[in-house]
Amino acid sequence: MATISVCMIVKNEEAVLARCLDSLQGLYEELIIVDTGSTDATKQIAAKYTDKVYDFAWTGSFSDARNFSFSKAGCEYIYVADADEVIDEKNRKRFLFLKEALIPEVEIVQMYYGNQLSQNSIYNFDQELRPKLYKRQREFIWQEPIHEAVRLQPVVFDSDIVITHLPEGEHGSRDLEAFERMLEKGEEISDRLRDIYLRELYFMGQVHNLQKAHDYLEELCRTSEPDSDAFQQAIALLCRGAALCGDQKNLLKYGLKGVATKGSSELCMELGRFFQENQDYEEAMLWYHNAANETESLMSLAASTTGPGEGMAECMKALGIKREV
Repeated sequence: MATISVCMIVKNEEAVLARCLDSLQGLYEELIIVDTGSTDATKQIAAKYTDKVYDFAWTGSFSDARNFSFSKAGCEYIYVADADEVIDEKNRKRFLFLKEALIPEVEIVQMYYGNQLSQNSIYNFDQELRPKLYKRQREFIWQEPIHEAVRLQPVVFDSDIVITHLPEGEHGSRDLEAFERMLEKGEEISDRLRDIYLRELYFMGQVHNLQKAHDYLEELCRTSEPDSDAFQQAIALLCRGAALCGDQKNLLKYGLKGVATKGSSELCMELGRFFQENQDYEEAMLWYHNAANETESLMSLAASTTGPGEGMAECMKALGIKREV
């Protein structure tokens, strides 16, 4: 049977920590909790479940805290848990079966992260596979009968275990503030983080967030190929920022740049909303049609499905057009 260290980083999680730890009991051999500066009863609650509670001075990097927690682990595998997650009884049984059946060759186990759509998040599906269980020490294996080379890609197993995400509130504002600090410091944002940042701006960004991101979005437009996702995502967000500020000149400027290239459902939705708000319903319907049928969504699946459908229905109602059944 595989042995498991549960590694967690926490801060001010008194409202949810016990719920999470109760659902994990019996699944691990070692529980490691790293506190990054709680001012509530988080550490006292953690101490009821384990004597391996550590303090870590916050550096501004979640990776630093995660790496510190991993350094304390001693079992074969490390399970990464967040305080706002729970594992129900059905999935506890699946987890225990996994422990029994896990073969040493597997280096990463992915599990389904569920309940995504109940919160205002950047995700388009209620469940998605995420790496959750990691082999603590990796063995380097040579492969191929000739021109041999060390296998670099990890062996990943996709399990059927579902982790239920039950946050007390959304984390979008916290994440956006972190990205804004990176921009202020001139730190590089990787391609992976860029996609997350743009999605969080789209789903949760307020006017002030879009204003702070304006120069970054402009730079993306200057340095990205016009048919790239990065360019089209940036254009859609610049249009949204202009629309929210009532800046019709820049709305036109960015809108034309977008439709002159590949365009996106998100951009067409912004243009549709603009014309609808200005009571030009026929023009709005054209852009909602383009959002649903002529372009693809890059950040929000709803921008090509329910969004334009609802917009079309509102415009038809305003024009007195009855929908055919």
